[in-house]
Amino acid sequence: MKRSNFDCAPGCPVELTLGLIDGKWKGVILYHLQDGPLRFGELRRRLPGITQRMLTKQLRALEQDALISRAVFAEVPPRVEYALSPSGHSLRPVIDALKAWGERHQGASQRAAVAAEPALS
Repeated sequence: MKRSNFDCAPGCPVELTLGLIDGKWKGVILYHLQDGPLRFGELRRRLPGITQRMLTKQLRALEQDALISRAVFAEVPPRVEYALSPSGHSLRPVIDALKAWGERHQGASQRAAVAAEPALS
């Protein structure tokens, strides 16, 4: 059922925003880059469930959408760092709000599980 006061036709701002940070990893990558530039290996260590191929794919998509920048340093071995772009920095309130909501929801879920535990015994 469509709400009359919120028409989300294709291309609406909410759809655009969610499309840019969709999936399991993009928002988490953006969250970790809020603290500053990170190398590929550092990002991979912070995301233990992601494969190298998936991290590469997600970084490329975020770079293509101009949410992150990729800096290559002419060193041996080559060093590559990923950082939030100005557009990526502008998503900080969105990422922080998602984190805060997740913490509240996780806490509520844990409290509900503890409350239900005695009933299961």
